[in-house]
Amino acid sequence: MKSTAAETITLDARPISIREVVAVARGAGCVALGAEARRAMDLARSAMLAQARGGTALYGINTGFGSFASVRLDAKDLTQLQLNIVRSHSAGLGEPLDGETVRATMVVLAASLARGHSGVRSEVVDSILLHLNHAITPIVPSRGSVGASGDLAPLAHIALALIGEGEVHYKGVRGAARSAHASCGIAPLVLEEKEGLALLNGTHLMAGLGALVLDDAWTLAHAATVATAMAIDGCRGTHAMLDERIHEVRRQPGQVTVARNLRGLLWGGTIAQSHATQDPRVQDPYSLRAAPQVLGAVIDALEFAGAAISRELGAVTDNPLVFATGNDRVDIVSGANFHGMPLAIALDVVKIALSHLGGIAERRIYWALAGHDPESHLPAHLAASPGLHSGFMIVQYSAAACCNELRTLAYPSSVGNIPTCAGIEDYNSMGATSALHAASAVRLARDVVACEFLVMAEALEHQRPQRSGDGVERAHAAIRALVSPLKEDRPPAKDLAAIAEAIRDGVLVRACPEVKVGFAQAGRLHSSDAPD
Repeated sequence: MKSTAAETITLDARPISIREVVAVARGAGCVALGAEARRAMDLARSAMLAQARGGTALYGINTGFGSFASVRLDAKDLTQLQLNIVRSHSAGLGEPLDGETVRATMVVLAASLARGHSGVRSEVVDSILLHLNHAITPIVPSRGSVGASGDLAPLAHIALALIGEGEVHYKGVRGAARSAHASCGIAPLVLEEKEGLALLNGTHLMAGLGALVLDDAWTLAHAATVATAMAIDGCRGTHAMLDERIHEVRRQPGQVTVARNLRGLLWGGTIAQSHATQDPRVQDPYSLRAAPQVLGAVIDALEFAGAAISRELGAVTDNPLVFATGNDRVDIVSGANFHGMPLAIALDVVKIALSHLGGIAERRIYWALAGHDPESHLPAHLAASPGLHSGFMIVQYSAAACCNELRTLAYPSSVGNIPTCAGIEDYNSMGATSALHAASAVRLARDVVACEFLVMAEALEHQRPQRSGDGVERAHAAIRALVSPLKEDRPPAKDLAAIAEAIRDGVLVRACPEVKVGFAQAGRLHSSDAPD
């Protein structure tokens, strides 16, 4: 995968990166098909058709689909077969996927087809890229994939738009795909042998959405690290638990990274010195003391999931696959690369990790607001006049509600198999559900961290004139640019929304670039921009 500074991304059969998926999905990049990839696609196409016309039974090319695989079809019916699969499989349910997710799915689909093992014409990829580059986004119901024979129903709705029979968003309006095609001078795609099947087979929804989830989760992990540092000084906690030797002997890489980041964020502050000379406490609650261990485990889980997603972005997940060479040899082999279990398990792990990221943040919020620790210098609920004012009392309630939902979402989708297709597809991954739930988990965990920033920025005000480390103070200034100190009761909802949006947009990444948590795989910063 290649991309220029202008973010024109060329599909050339090599892996697409998480960053590039994010760029296309969020409108910062356009996509082109490379000449080498076009040649590879055309070679595989001609070799596949030659074998099909020789009378060999080839699944989904001259046979029916799924439990109809034993049904041989006449040559006159082969193109109608491809149209039929798109129409019949467009059986999605529920609210539509957001446009970013659809665009991420489309670019992952195009990249997979461009690798030349699906046997489709290069015109199929051209059609997908025209839709992406003209910002024509198919309307895709969010439910319907069981994550095994590909993300069939969602991908069928994308294909339905490509052939001019579906609905799309174009220039802010929902309407018929054919109308958008006419406005842009695009001809609807006319499907030929294998092409309907190839558009529907594959893990493209769960991989595309997984890439967006990982990008947002890394940005959130960065912000959560900063919020943790702010909490340590906001609650006047000890820094003793950050001693490098403690973490080196544990040998868990995420833990070592988080402790190092926290030390860097807190470096140069005076609050810890005040704690050491005036505070009789030796140990803080686990939500402060074990923060490197818990958040470090989250980092390690995201690394695992990010590696699985990154591998999938270089994969071909169609079936059957075409392996052609220049000497007229071709093998067409049926398998199950469309099975989503590698992603389903990885995204289930992300859900569990985010539940803990949000859970420990909520416990720090509770500790800061409880008012039972006089050594923290914090009034109950950070109220200006406790009793007359309630302060941030209900902010903790909101964080607790989010955490309850995070725990519900953390139940692994991949363990709940339901057979389909008359028992031929008898073990499914449910990976699309894992991806959808992981995306929801990111949003909920982000809201919890927003609650933590709101509370801990106020807690730091109660530690003045002492100051925290330079990194924390920069983060505090970023929060104060959005919300003012709490002088009297006011509705916190707008403040929380502003902070959550700032977290999503990477404001804390830019405020504290010294924090290093997985940006080699994230899209928010180019890997070359990651701090050393």
